[in-house]
Amino acid sequence: MTFEHDRIVLAPPDIDLERSPLRGADLGETFVLGTLNPGFTRLPNGNLLMMVRIAEALREPIRGDHIHAIRWCPNEGFVTDAYELATVDASDPRKFRLLAHTSRVMALTSLSWLLPVELDAAAEKVVQVHYDKAIIPGASYQEYGIEDARISRIGDRWYMTTCSVSAERHSTTLYTSENGLDYVLQGVILDHQNKDMLFFEGMPAGKFHALTRPLGDLYFAYPPGSTYEAGPSINLASSPDGLHWKPADTPLIRPRRGSSSVLRIGGGAPPVLTPNGWLMLYHGVQPGTIVGTYRTFHAFLDSEMPSKVLAIDDEMPLLEPRPELSDPWSELSYLQGVVFTTGIVEDDHDYIVASGEDDLLCRITFIPKSVFEPAGS
Repeated sequence: MTFEHDRIVLAPPDIDLERSPLRGADLGETFVLGTLNPGFTRLPNGNLLMMVRIAEALREPIRGDHIHAIRWCPNEGFVTDAYELATVDASDPRKFRLLAHTSRVMALTSLSWLLPVELDAAAEKVVQVHYDKAIIPGASYQEYGIEDARISRIGDRWYMTTCSVSAERHSTTLYTSENGLDYVLQGVILDHQNKDMLFFEGMPAGKFHALTRPLGDLYFAYPPGSTYEAGPSINLASSPDGLHWKPADTPLIRPRRGSSSVLRIGGGAPPVLTPNGWLMLYHGVQPGTIVGTYRTFHAFLDSEMPSKVLAIDDEMPLLEPRPELSDPWSELSYLQGVVFTTGIVEDDHDYIVASGEDDLLCRITFIPKSVFEPAGS
């Protein structure tokens, strides 16, 4: 689908690296690899907040016969680690694989931190970039950075999940806020690799609920006649306090054989309550490019029993990558074919949706509520 109000609102040149939290560290020259995958919410003043992932990378990660990774150290701050080129696979400019390990072990040539960017109420322009409120690693389990915020407002409090990356674990961490702008780290809430945990914006049956997406290196096959494809699935979990989580015993949404989401699926924007149930936007990936083509799909879950899927459309995407939107920044591009939705805010007649475009840009799309109304209503 295409929508009238669909535009890029933030790009790497908009970031002032003189105000980066990495400034002052002995890293060599850095640049903004991407401004992407923003958490999204409305502030008490009516303005909109994007919590933008800033991927800050080494300009020259390879120096001599070594390649360097950025890491945060509790005692030293931001540092670089050197690895012999002969011992790694450096074909991906964003990361490299250490070949001496039996397991798949990676290091990063960039490090991600989170930057609050305030938009006006109509999402037309940036009104303030809150460099003083940037979120940077603060614990050893975040040594390789903080990625892909999702923000949900529940009552009078904001809950922000992030992916924290380290040699210790690849975990989901929680931040909370009393005003939507200043966040306090609450710690690890999922202790396994899980890229897409997001809280429902409400409490079905009086409990916190969240979508999760556990990852692994091994999946077991469905029977030959099954409609499902083995791989990561979107699951459901509940909690009495937002800190301690009980996974549901059955998966919620699984990749379906023959669909346009067969390669991978995962949660996108936090589910919001509508007259048709909980609206969830999620990403589906189809093979075809280096990482596959990422699109945004949607489903509805029962308002009282969110484990019940009322409707799902895994064929007709809501959002697709739009090269014409990212073309002005084509010289900065290192990836194509990706729209990765990470936030949603309700407006009068629309849902305002925030996404990352090509792991490079922040995209805002106004989707009319009528798109989700049953035919003939």
